[in-house]
Amino acid sequence: MANHCGGSKSTRRQKRRLRRKHHRESRGRPSHKHILLMGLPNVGKSAIFSRFTGIDAMVSNYSGTTVEFYEGQMDIEGETYLLRDAPGVYNLKDSQDDAERVAVNMLEDGPEAIIFVLDALNFESSLHLLLQVLEYNIPTVVSLNRTDLMKSRGMKIDYRALSERLKVSVVPTVALKTQSLDVLKYSISKVFDETITYDPPETDTGRWRAVETITHDVVKSPGENGDDRFSFLVKPLPGIPIALGVLALMFAFVIGVGMGTRQLLLLLFDGMIFPLIEQGVSAVVSEGAFRNVLIGEYGFLIKGIEWPFALVLPYVMSFYIMISILEDTGYLPRIAVLLDGLFKKIGLNGSSVIPILLGYGCGIPAIMSTRALPSKKQRLSVAVMVSFAVPCVAQSGAFVVLLVERSLLAFFAIFIVSIIAMILSGLVIDRFHRQKPPFTLMELPPLLLPKPKILSRKILFRIKHYLKDGAVPMVIAIGAAALLYELGVLIVVGDAMSPLVTGWLNLPSEASTPLIMGIVRRELTVLPLIDMDLTTAQFFTGALVALFYVPCIAMIATLAKEFSIRTSVAVFLFTTLAAFFIGGLFARSYELIGILFG
Repeated sequence: MANHCGGSKSTRRQKRRLRRKHHRESRGRPSHKHILLMGLPNVGKSAIFSRFTGIDAMVSNYSGTTVEFYEGQMDIEGETYLLRDAPGVYNLKDSQDDAERVAVNMLEDGPEAIIFVLDALNFESSLHLLLQVLEYNIPTVVSLNRTDLMKSRGMKIDYRALSERLKVSVVPTVALKTQSLDVLKYSISKVFDETITYDPPETDTGRWRAVETITHDVVKSPGENGDDRFSFLVKPLPGIPIALGVLALMFAFVIGVGMGTRQLLLLLFDGMIFPLIEQGVSAVVSEGAFRNVLIGEYGFLIKGIEWPFALVLPYVMSFYIMISILEDTGYLPRIAVLLDGLFKKIGLNGSSVIPILLGYGCGIPAIMSTRALPSKKQRLSVAVMVSFAVPCVAQSGAFVVLLVERSLLAFFAIFIVSIIAMILSGLVIDRFHRQKPPFTLMELPPLLLPKPKILSRKILFRIKHYLKDGAVPMVIAIGAAALLYELGVLIVVGDAMSPLVTGWLNLPSEASTPLIMGIVRRELTVLPLIDMDLTTAQFFTGALVALFYVPCIAMIATLAKEFSIRTSVAVFLFTTLAAFFIGGLFARSYELIGILFG
């Protein structure tokens, strides 16, 4: 597999790498030796990077892209090195997504050495990528990671034989254990003087044959990647019914636990906290506009607590508990594999389901997570689908409060409409931007029980994110709405929007207020409707408008950052027009049916 006779292809690549290195140095970049950390996604690179660089690391965007990478300094035997953590990728050949192109550019950017993290549990996919990396003839040390999990499955990899076959140092590691990383660091210190001349297979088929041969020779008691006991989870039968059952259980948990927690919080707030606030404000502030701003119809001290913390937070908590469990057990990628065939019909692949599911938590990380998708067209398609028809958890919680107690059928209908709209938007984008979904490898991590400590940290981090980026802007928007209401501005706006709101949507003029507030936070398009005296049909119309209405300001800003200002403006206009058109179409149709059938 590896020998000492490099071909002309390797020589050209080495010259190109040296030209990039010279250009980098001429621009005054740091003079520290440059080490590149590479591997598949989710193989422990970040843990190794953190151990080697400590807390003095920084995140940067690779020049000309939105792809982020980490870099920091590490010390080896008294010398300082610049360590860069390349984005995790599956393939370097015919790169179609930004992350893969950035990984190739970072390889050609002149690193003096490479630390390649090879996943013991996904050995063949990792080895296939390693063979591509070795073609660059850069001194390389291989970290054979997750060896602890490999041993627990009865597997054994002869790392010495692997080292002999590839002519590189191979160090068994467990990313969370310092001792094995000390050995890895020692191997790195010795690698700079080594020369690698690797004569690669000419085709991808040849690479996979080499992978098969090496795997046969070095893996003892080998099994398929993943856990054979649970292979049925990625087969259509019974995999799809199980997945539907898991998702149904997830939403049942979110709704059931969310509603129960909401009722307890409302008892606390309505029975104790709000009366105390109202008594305190009434004792200090005389009747008038200022008191109304504090405890009136849009009272800052009442609605500013009730809406974000009593009505929405319970559903946020229950959703993040479930999504974190699905992530930490390793089940989410299996759902992606099951849906791969269905998603290909709209120009996507199964990995697209992960950012879509994240969108039900929050649209911002969902849009950012599209970076992992294999083409710009797929990134744009999923981002538009999330912006257009995926309600975030706060908005979903608002839908529960608005509809469940009035009509369970109307509540489920909203989510059915959401799914249909996602499919249609994906088909439309695929029609105007046809591109065959590229073949992608997808890692199936082992199915494991979540570790309570890690799980609780993840849930607390996400709740903290909601409080900071969700609840705080919502409270500010409620305060602004209360002030504008008392100044009469909202009445003027309501009158201006009356032909649209009352004439087309068949809603009362005061429903204009949530349409203004919804620009700040999506759920604010729904929450003010709760206290209005509306029919079930009107509530459903309001929910339809809220579902498709303009994403919040933060999502628009994220779209501009990840794609372009033009894209964000287009999404803003498209979602706004679609919301009013679809909401009005339902209102008019419902009214017509009422006339025809009495």
